[in-house]
Amino acid sequence: MPAAQTRTDAPSPFISVDAPRSLGVSGCSDAARRAGRRTASVAKLRPVRSSLRVAGFSPLAASYTLNGLGDMLGVVALAVLVLQQTGSALATTALFLAAKSMPALLSPALTAGLDQRAIGRVVPVVYFLEAGAFAGLAQLSTAFWLPGVLALAFADGVLALTARGLTRGAVAGVLGPAGVLREGNALLNVAYAITSAAGPVLAGVVIHFGGVDAALWIDAGSFLCAGLLLAAARRSLPMAVVGDHQGWRARVRDGLSHVRSHPTAGRLVAGEGVAIVFFTLVVPISVVFVRETLHSSSLGYGVMLGAWGVGVILGSVVFARAGDMSLHVLVLASTLAVGVGYAGIAASPTLLLACLASVVGGVGNGIQWISVMTALQDSVGDAYQARAAGLLESVGAVAPGIGFVVGGLLTAASSPRVAYAVAGVGAVVIAAVWARRPIVADGAVA
Repeated sequence: MPAAQTRTDAPSPFISVDAPRSLGVSGCSDAARRAGRRTASVAKLRPVRSSLRVAGFSPLAASYTLNGLGDMLGVVALAVLVLQQTGSALATTALFLAAKSMPALLSPALTAGLDQRAIGRVVPVVYFLEAGAFAGLAQLSTAFWLPGVLALAFADGVLALTARGLTRGAVAGVLGPAGVLREGNALLNVAYAITSAAGPVLAGVVIHFGGVDAALWIDAGSFLCAGLLLAAARRSLPMAVVGDHQGWRARVRDGLSHVRSHPTAGRLVAGEGVAIVFFTLVVPISVVFVRETLHSSSLGYGVMLGAWGVGVILGSVVFARAGDMSLHVLVLASTLAVGVGYAGIAASPTLLLACLASVVGGVGNGIQWISVMTALQDSVGDAYQARAAGLLESVGAVAPGIGFVVGGLLTAASSPRVAYAVAGVGAVVIAAVWARRPIVADGAVA
């Protein structure tokens, strides 16, 4: 991403603090969105924080961040709970499938059924339901029943994915007309990187001093706060669609058909799904690589994960300071960086070199997802914003399950080095496929 921008506090003439509210969750008309983008392209580069001046974005960003923090906190707490109560790796695997992979099968339909309704009324209810789910999980932490934990974890996963998809659509609708969608997405990406690093640490501290039930009650409170925040700001958020409403089945079919036939959106969603399989292929075997291949310790494993995390934070900052660099370049460069990082780890004879390669891969990781999401939002029309974003979020949830299985099989059949090498080559191939033609057609929205 391009060079850093010098911050200026002077208000921009292209950013309205009273931006027009949408007739739908996904934003105002395509024409207004295109006009905002053209204006932004010729305007002086704005600081990333300029997006916070647009009415409605601040509560959306805050609730999205609370959602991410609660998600990380909840996953760690539930994993500890299930392992403590069952002592079974299979039970823990079932938890991750229920909470992270299976919800992707249902959330696109729920997103399509809700994305024509007023964000300020719908998403708070989703967050309140999540708070209720975690209150139930907190109760089950002292009266453990595995089927109940798995059912509530699945329900929360569906609600979390739906909230993220609807929020992404609303963000595009609020920021698109002001021409600051990339700036807003950059802020969300930095917030996600921070919560990804802080969430597990916070969970560990709370569980250590207060127990699993305390962590789950705090999680319930975070979702309650997110819902109250959006409910209080509902007048500045996109309004409901007026006119005829399609049924959710018709909207799901229409959304899938649109993405599949769209020259940009289809390639982005399908390519990202395959890319995530390669990206996550090494997750379950990284500890085996560090301890058995590099002959290091659990501390060494933590250091390598920390090195990757440092790269993710650096990557999120790079995206935030990227200015108007082509999204096509950002997607390709970041995907390639992840591949190079994995290939470097595969070839590393020592932990130090593996950590250096991890920083490179982490930088790509911190740029890649948000670049793809922004490119997708930039390519589809307003009517499809929430459904397209929800579909990508769902693909991002289900693909890791495939990657985990493939990585485990590769390691069992060969070695962790081979698994890392396959992941690296796969990421490079995805970048090469995307490089065949521009991912984003400038100024075009279909």
